[in-house]
Parts: sequence; C-alpha cells; structure tokens
Amino acid sequence: MAAPPTRIGLFGGTFDPIHAGHVEVADAVREALHLDRMLLVVANEPWQKEGTRSVTPAEDRYAMVVAAAEGHPGLEPSRLEIDRGGPSYTVDTVDELLGPAPGSQVFVVVGADVVADLPTWKDEDRLRREVTLVVVNRPGAPSVPAPPGWRSVPVPVEPLDVSSTDLRARLEAHLPVGDLVPDAVMRCIRQRGLYATGR
Repeated sequence: MAAPPTRIGLFGGTFDPIHAGHVEVADAVREALHLDRMLLVVANEPWQKEGTRSVTPAEDRYAMVVAAAEGHPGLEPSRLEIDRGGPSYTVDTVDELLGPAPGSQVFVVVGADVVADLPTWKDEDRLRREVTLVVVNRPGAPSVPAPPGWRSVPVPVEPLDVSSTDLRARLEAHLPVGDLVPDAVMRCIRQRGLYATGR
C-alpha cells in the first residue's frame, strides 16, 4: 500500500563536517516550502570527491549530522545512502524516496557552486523531470539560477559564509571555530577524535 504523498526536502552532502550554515539553510528551506520532511542525507561515497582528498568515514559523518539535528525537530538525519552502500547518487536516493510514495514532491537543495556540475550527475535528464531544485547562494555572491530545463523554487536564505573545507583546516590546526560548528557537533568531533582534535 502506497504512503500518502508528502513534500520532501533532500539536502545531501558529505557533511565533513556539518556546520551551522548547513543547519541554517535546512531550517530555512523547510519553513519556506512548508515541507513535511527535511532530510539531511549523508553521502556514503561522495563520487565527486574521489581521488581529491581523504573523506571522514561515513559513520562518523552521520554521527555529526545526528548531533547537528539536536534541537531542530524538523530536520531528519538520513542514512539512506550509507545503508545502500557504494557511490552516492542523488537519483538513486530520489527513487528510494518516491518508491513507497510515488505522488510525493522532492526538493533537492544544492549550493550555487554545485549548479555547474549538475549535467555530470547520474541520470541528470530523469532527475530533472522528477525533482524541484532549490539553489542556495553564498553571501555576497551573484545569484545563480537553476540550469535550463530544471524546475526551481527561490528560497531567500542568507547562509553563513563558512565552508567545511575551511573548518577542517581550522580544526586540524587546533584553531577556534566559534559558533560555526554547533556545540553538539563539536562534542561529537572530540569524542570521536576527528580532524586531529584528540579525544
């Protein structure tokens, strides 16, 4: 028996580490689009990063996402891609979400820096037909529109000017990150000894 249709936000990423900017965007998109679910989907094997750098193990990244969602009841950590195994492709995750609820709407949240890479995504043509894109721009950067052929919806979000790359560098150098990483995530990082922070 099919589940009732829902409005699902899909915010996927490596989340290495997840930071306050990710949480802010997820909360804002969920509220603006009146989503029934807002999934923070942790990539198992982020194919875009293969061979470019070492990636923190998926279970550690998932634990950080669970920590980040504390106090944000509308955000739902998701391990769909971890449990599926192998490289993580958004189209496979969309299939998994729509299978039991075929009438649902899926809103895929991406950063503006990802837009140019969308044509390289697996089954981009089919994905374009099945989802609505939400493009989030960095502060001060020109607005990046969705590519031609994609359904898109604007959401006014003023995300923090922070990147996981910068945060990894700061953590590895034992530099303070202030409020850019939620306290619960910092506790998780220390408990697991991630980014050379020690236990």
